[in-house]
Amino acid sequence: MAIRVVITGASGLLGRQVLAEAQKREGVDAIGLALTRTENGLHKLDLTDESVVHGFFQNTHPDAIIHCAAERRPDMAASNPDLAERLNAHVPGLLAREAKEHDSFIVYVSTDYVFDGRNPPYGVADEPNPLNFYGRTKLAGERQTLRENPNAAVLRVPLLYGQVEYPGESAVDVLLGPVRDPSKQTKMDDIQDRFPTCVDDVARVLVDMVQMGVGADNARMRGIFHVSAEERMTKYAMSLMFAQILGIDNTDHLVAVRELPKEDAGSVLRPGDTQMTNQALEEAGISPSFVPFKQWWTKYLLKS
Repeated sequence: MAIRVVITGASGLLGRQVLAEAQKREGVDAIGLALTRTENGLHKLDLTDESVVHGFFQNTHPDAIIHCAAERRPDMAASNPDLAERLNAHVPGLLAREAKEHDSFIVYVSTDYVFDGRNPPYGVADEPNPLNFYGRTKLAGERQTLRENPNAAVLRVPLLYGQVEYPGESAVDVLLGPVRDPSKQTKMDDIQDRFPTCVDDVARVLVDMVQMGVGADNARMRGIFHVSAEERMTKYAMSLMFAQILGIDNTDHLVAVRELPKEDAGSVLRPGDTQMTNQALEEAGISPSFVPFKQWWTKYLLKS
């Protein structure tokens, strides 16, 4: 009998790929939820409306929920804190509570920004210390999820990239604009280490988690997990790689910035190095694999 899996944020960068991955799996009946961009068979649902969410669970009876929906932009979270707190902190607790009531397994997708970046690499037992409001709301979402539903799982992910629906949908794809525009000098961070990870690889892990987590014997899938590729790159390094792939020889318009921004400089503080280990995931029986960054982008950019 197929397990029914609900994916929130299924119109977003990660959610689209999770839905596609779930639809490919034998024995999985996948339902995608979104608030906007609800074409392609997605169900429109406002996750901040408790009565609507409760009614959806009553009617759908999912076996599992993969909660991808979030305000994932740190600057936007800082400028609209009430909305970010509702989406990132309140909604996860609501979904976890509904999941518990209906005996559903839930995985909450969180972020490496729960760490301050001062003492990497980070395992799941390391103490979070978010530097910005976005990280604090995501950490609150983790705690709400696990408080409301001790059988839930949290998967922290790093900087994500993948096939986009519009320019700049990912914080990696957004770098392409400056790379392609030599008429304008653009400052690029060259000190904060990121570990860009393809959404295809994260999606496989998430669907593996729910397939293992559904049922009475799901103890291995409870608690906090990390998934992250291991290639270390700054935004400046990514930009130079894009230029190389695109055959852009002159990159003088890309200016490396090698000092951490100050909090009063008008930008949200970001951690310096939030490398996460995959150990807990591997110990639970899931061995993630990751496409090399340059390989994926070469295929993607030359195809488009």
